[in-house]
Amino acid sequence: MALRPKFSIITVTYNASSVIEPTLQSVAAQSYKNYEYLLIDGASTDDTVSKAVATGMEFAHIVSEGDSGLYDAMNKGIALATGDYLCFLNAGDALYAPDTLERMVAAIEDMPSLPCVIYGETAEVDAQRRFIRMRRLQAPENLNWKSFKKGMLVCHQAFFVRRDLAPRYNLKYRLSADVDWCIRVMKKSSQLVNTHTTIINYLQNGLSLQNHRASLIERFNIMCKHYGVLSTVLHHVWFVFRAIIKK
Repeated sequence: MALRPKFSIITVTYNASSVIEPTLQSVAAQSYKNYEYLLIDGASTDDTVSKAVATGMEFAHIVSEGDSGLYDAMNKGIALATGDYLCFLNAGDALYAPDTLERMVAAIEDMPSLPCVIYGETAEVDAQRRFIRMRRLQAPENLNWKSFKKGMLVCHQAFFVRRDLAPRYNLKYRLSADVDWCIRVMKKSSQLVNTHTTIINYLQNGLSLQNHRASLIERFNIMCKHYGVLSTVLHHVWFVFRAIIKK
């Protein structure tokens, strides 16, 4: 019998009125309908929530209350989700095409059981939703927890985790808890499947880009925690060399 998993799509917002519509539209347009949509809002003072409600979309949950930041809100989403897979779709980002979920399911439907993680590629877009480029780091054919020594090879939004394996985000990390979360997920995952499809349109104005230096420091500390200091330093020397070559 073909696998037809349920997706829990979680969008975290705070004063996201100017960017939320493409996100909502991309979910509503999906041809694959076995999903639930959760909107976790941090008590926005703009019309983010009213815009979402006005679409007439069916939400499994709309929560609007104060929180301790992005990852605290994501933890609330995990607690409320009931699907087989978690998808964190940030406000401003969008599912790549109306058949994105359908294509992901097609990649795993003949497997004997649901893989631990399903993942794919990410396209970068500007504020006008114009394609800029494919994400510089490409999703590898074979992914495991050591893969992120080379950088975050899969975008968080294009990394769907089976809900029963998903830990809570570590709130001591303010900007890069997603990196730590993905590594922790992969450490206990036995089967990770590349769907060979582009999953996300990623809007280039995220929280970590706005706080780039602090985010890089946090990522370095996370990598030291998981991979050791020496290995992390050596890989960062390679990152610098790679960047010079690319230029």
